Amino acid sequence: MIVKLKPALKSYLWGGTKLKKEWGKQSTEDILSESWELSFHKDGPCEIVGGEHAGKLLHVAATKADWGENCKGFGFFPVLTKIIDAAQPLSVQVHPSDEYALEHEGQYGKTEMWYILEAEPDAFLYLGFKRDMTQERFSAAIADGTICDYLNRVPVKAGDTYFIPSGTVHAIGAGITLFEVQQNSSLTYRVYDFGRVDKNGCARELHVEKAKRVAQLKAKAVPDPARGVLLGKCKYFSVYRYTGERKIGRKDSYVCVTALDGSIKLGGITLKKGETAFMSAGETASVKGSGQYAVICTEKD
Repeated sequence: MIVKLKPALKSYLWGGTKLKKEWGKQSTEDILSESWELSFHKDGPCEIVGGEHAGKLLHVAATKADWGENCKGFGFFPVLTKIIDAAQPLSVQVHPSDEYALEHEGQYGKTEMWYILEAEPDAFLYLGFKRDMTQERFSAAIADGTICDYLNRVPVKAGDTYFIPSGTVHAIGAGITLFEVQQNSSLTYRVYDFGRVDKNGCARELHVEKAKRVAQLKAKAVPDPARGVLLGKCKYFSVYRYTGERKIGRKDSYVCVTALDGSIKLGGITLKKGETAFMSAGETASVKGSGQYAVICTEKD
């Protein structure tokens, strides 16, 4: 099957209005933070738009055969993709590895990558520590609110891509819209939230003790951002960025296509900026149009 997807939309206190105003997302919420573009996750499953599967949830309509041979080793569909509007900074956080998450949480950990779609002047990310940390210093920096002083502050601009392995302490800064490709997991251990409270005056939950068990405390050199065709690759996902016409499809993997700007046609489906389609393993289709788009699949090494 080749189907267009209706995303699951999320509103958190750090979100903005770009997903509605610039990316065409329809919601009664004033603030939108995330659009889950390809999601089999129970916390925000995608719905199929049009065709014989119209109205069905993707995870119901798509079988493991649709996932493809390269996904046979996974207990869950391996990938979740999002468009994120960070009007305010996200919390400083860390995600566990598969080993820790499966043992303690009953789901996979979370490795992810970020492709920067838009960035205001002076926008930045936090990615890993710039000096080796001890457990004691890590705990003290969280407690006294100085944790950001120990993290790499990485300026970003549109077109940059950064890969974030599990265990990396990180945060998305304010004024950034990005395309995130991650493992199909909702596990986030929040360690610092800038003293914010929600609309009810309540602080969000922190997960400091869990974070201390999984955080990589060694200094991390920040690599140059990926800016080529292949944006990122791991055992869970590969992400390619293309512009222009080409034929896509794989015998051994599903393929997901998200329009990043302009408009494209995938077979008989039109994808405007910010819209996504899912292709079953074994399907092929031609992409037409001049827009830029991301292609996600799962490849074996």
